[in-house]
Amino acid sequence: MASATGMPDARSSTQGRGEDEPLLGRAGDASQQDDQGLQYNSVIGTAVIAQVGIWILTATIWASVLVSPLMLFSAHPLLNSAGILLTTQAILLLQPTHTPKQKKQGTNIHATLNITSILALIAALVVIEYNKISHGGAHFESPHAILGLITYILFFLQAIVGIAQYYTPSLFGSTENAKSIYKYHRMSGYVILIVSFATIAAATQTGFNKNVLHMQLWAIVVAAIITLAGVLPRIKKQKLGL
Repeated sequence: MASATGMPDARSSTQGRGEDEPLLGRAGDASQQDDQGLQYNSVIGTAVIAQVGIWILTATIWASVLVSPLMLFSAHPLLNSAGILLTTQAILLLQPTHTPKQKKQGTNIHATLNITSILALIAALVVIEYNKISHGGAHFESPHAILGLITYILFFLQAIVGIAQYYTPSLFGSTENAKSIYKYHRMSGYVILIVSFATIAAATQTGFNKNVLHMQLWAIVVAAIITLAGVLPRIKKQKLGL
């Protein structure tokens, strides 16, 4: 587009470039406005799609558990799904930030949500381990159990590195060194979210689910795909070093 002077519009020449450019769409499609609060980040752009998906996923799990006979084990899927819900919210909230002030505020809340998520996941792990030990059950034999262990480890490592690189950058030698691995932290975060969904899908193939909870694989897969369809297009290319 040309301006009134006949020269190209500067805004047009930068459209689609820089930190405001999402993976899909135009620059600014998933960017927090200067006068907007962080709470709006969870619904702008394709975030609404992600919200629909993650809430359907969470509701599917909770409904399956709550309509079944409640026992100690019931806390395991409830806590795990709550943790994944919180992590998804943490991602959606931070993605649109682009000014230093927004990034600082967003990172603090992102960290708080993820720490809460980790606590929920730890509690879920304690529940399932206690349940296995008390009943003399086998450990880490099913695909779900193996994927679950991998998911827990990835979550814990992600949290440790994320907190260290932002709040104690001296551990990496300097602030610049810490910032240089931000993009890897972001990349791994999306990978871990996908692995989490795979772990939940694998849970539908366990004997306990088939005999008691009756969660349907197709419902979990559809909800996960909807969530990712809302999350992935909001990825900022420059934040991944692309």
